Amino acid sequence: MLKTRMIVAGVLLMSVASAFAADGVKPKTIDGYEVKEFISDSRKFTVGDVVPDLYRTEEYNIKQWQIRNLPAPEAGTHWTYMGGYYVLITDAEGKVVRAMNGDIFYHR
Repeated sequence: MLKTRMIVAGVLLMSVASAFAADGVKPKTIDGYEVKEFISDSRKFTVGDVVPDLYRTEEYNIKQWQIRNLPAPEAGTHWTYMGGYYVLITDAEGKVVRAMNGDIFYHR
């Protein structure tokens, strides 16, 4: 009887663990990491929004975008990091052009 209960408990634990693991499946392409909106500094941002001046400073400018698996920035834009997201912004106004989930860093 105890052996049967242990087996049932083990099967239940394995099925719960596999359900959680299915949610963590990595996208096959980097486009799977793109997000349309994100939250940083307790505020929701979407494409077209202007980021705070802090994220336009040299300290937040990501120059080594290749090692983070980010696509090359378009002319007149650069990558910055906001609240766990990589955000492509315009150099002139700081408008959000594109945003990627920070997990892209681990994409292989």
